[in-house]
Amino acid sequence: MGFLSNLFGSIDFVLIAQLTALVMVVVAGPAIVFLLALRGGDL
Repeated sequence: MGFLSNLFGSIDFVLIAQLTALVMVVVAGPAIVFLLALRGGDL
């Protein structure tokens, strides 16, 4: 683990994971609306 710490410096992987999860949730909303519009509103 020391090698990875030296290789990546002080990258906060927890912060990256949280931001990735946030982006996926934010993108999911408009994506669902877009898919519903393509299918004519039918689930």
